[in-house]
Amino acid sequence: MSLDSVRAFFAQKAPDIAIIELETTTATVAQAADGHGVLPAQIAKTLSLRVGEQYLLVVTSGTARLDNRKAKAAFGGKPRMLSAEEVAAVTGHPVGGVCPFGLPAPLPIFCDVSLRAFEEVVPAAGSTHSAVRIHPLRMAELVGAEWVNVCQE
Repeated sequence: MSLDSVRAFFAQKAPDIAIIELETTTATVAQAADGHGVLPAQIAKTLSLRVGEQYLLVVTSGTARLDNRKAKAAFGGKPRMLSAEEVAAVTGHPVGGVCPFGLPAPLPIFCDVSLRAFEEVVPAAGSTHSAVRIHPLRMAELVGAEWVNVCQE
């Protein structure tokens, strides 16, 4: 179970962070922002990409859009979004619950600088009804993410 792998991740690496489970879905940025009472930009959405044969995750602000030119320069090739089936296979999480936590195998993880505008962001936690509240610098540290500037201004 995806949510279980995220629970295990936080139990081991950050037991002080609680997973928030809502009755309503938070699968989209708008639903998540509404459900958690934050700005859509504070939702930390995780994009699942492939560049050549390399899979990677990019966590961005909920309102940010990937800039293909910047992403190509940062990742050394043109990024392609994964299909829902590929996302589940690579991350172990369903679309709408994808996060950089509790992955079945290590992946390169990047955090876009758009997240640095906030003291707290709300990434999903492995299901379409779960999330955590976390400082973006701590999130990046916990998952070993590299900071990049790959979104449009």
